[in-house]
Amino acid sequence: MSQQRQIGVTVLPEYLQYEGVEAVLDNLMQRAGVTAVATSPYVMQLADEQTGVREPPADAGAGEVRLLDRPLWEGKRELWVKTSPSFIPDESLYAGLRYQPAKPDELTRREGHVVADFIEAAQARGLEVYFQVQAAIPPGYRVQFGGPVEEDIPRLPDGSLPRKRVANNGSLASPHIIQYQHAFIRDLLRHYPEIDGIRFDWPEYPPYFLDSSFFDFSDHAKTAADRLGYRFDQMQADSLALYQKLNGGLTNADLENWLDEDCQAANFTVWLNDHYPGAAAMLLMKAQLSKELLAGFRKTMNEEDKAGVELAPSAFPPPWSIISGMNYSLAAKYCNSVSVKLYGMHWSMILRAYGDQLLAANPGISESLLVRALFKFLDIADSEPPARLKDIYYPGPDEPHLNGPHAQARKIAAARKLARPMPIYALAHGYGPTEDFRARMQVATDISPDGVWINRYCYLNDDKLDIIGQCAVGCTT
Repeated sequence: MSQQRQIGVTVLPEYLQYEGVEAVLDNLMQRAGVTAVATSPYVMQLADEQTGVREPPADAGAGEVRLLDRPLWEGKRELWVKTSPSFIPDESLYAGLRYQPAKPDELTRREGHVVADFIEAAQARGLEVYFQVQAAIPPGYRVQFGGPVEEDIPRLPDGSLPRKRVANNGSLASPHIIQYQHAFIRDLLRHYPEIDGIRFDWPEYPPYFLDSSFFDFSDHAKTAADRLGYRFDQMQADSLALYQKLNGGLTNADLENWLDEDCQAANFTVWLNDHYPGAAAMLLMKAQLSKELLAGFRKTMNEEDKAGVELAPSAFPPPWSIISGMNYSLAAKYCNSVSVKLYGMHWSMILRAYGDQLLAANPGISESLLVRALFKFLDIADSEPPARLKDIYYPGPDEPHLNGPHAQARKIAAARKLARPMPIYALAHGYGPTEDFRARMQVATDISPDGVWINRYCYLNDDKLDIIGQCAVGCTT
């Protein structure tokens, strides 16, 4: 029998407040033809630069070119905002925990109902409704707000703190992070018992910067390594040696080996295990920590008598997932689905960040060789890469994203192969020019037979909503 694919859009509460619940749902259903929606458990208001954070997110500075396609208050496409929970947290669930939920306030009391209103109205129209929350950034309501205390921040192999980050995730090995997340899940499910699923963002170590790829050597990670049977000292020594190799010992011969199809070094995991087995073991341990995090989420949901509520995280695509700890095979034991991010603007940002660091640390290497090696390893484009790093950057609102349909297809195919039989959804991003979005949306629907999610409504003007509907026509399998 034919089964409709899931077509979902994330619409955050500020648009429910500004445009209205019914107007948003009319747009999503009549234009985009969605079958599912996601939102988050907060409400928003305008702030100033001193008291608020930028919307849209600045992505550690690289994303400051981003503007909203759908204006918010005062017709602004860039604004400073602050948030409050959409519900009154049950403080007893968090008693004695290091992390506490955000305090409800007048905004909560005045406008918090909009989230429950949206859930009820969307389900009345036959849509599935999910929450999108953070997997390891307390209090978890929204990516720009919150983060871990110093003790719970992932560490580099030398024990130092990272200098710069995009994702403010805590250590997945921190019991304090995990305890808070479990309390948060219980709180959400008790306040919103009708929710269909929870989409956790980043249940992994997001490798936006090269340094972030070398997490986690915190004290929490050492405790986890001892418990799981890993040799922390070897992992630390080999990871530090690899870090020093990349940051001062990289040669053109190394890059040429990476570019040689017949060279074993082209197989990253084989090469890593041969030369830096402790670093390879750290990748395995990160996968175990991500799996344990997801298993704990599922167990908590089941304990709340919510076995039917879907666990549906979003994560990095291969090969980044090898570095981040998102093992799709392990995730399939506990998750109902995983959405794989096909975010072209982030791909160029990441490649540029890696390249800038490596080129600065290894002044004798060929820039063009380095760019080619990074493109090959990350597998993010179909065409010949540019020769210079300056030509790779976070695109502005009117510039196309760096990606290729075949590269995207390979990433989804790799994730699906690992995850079977768990559904894998392509997660497309709405940011960017309309015709570029059309091409990316068409690729996402073509390569992802299980369905497609789009992040997020703020970047979807009416033309883009129509494009989703056009691409989604006939989405059956």
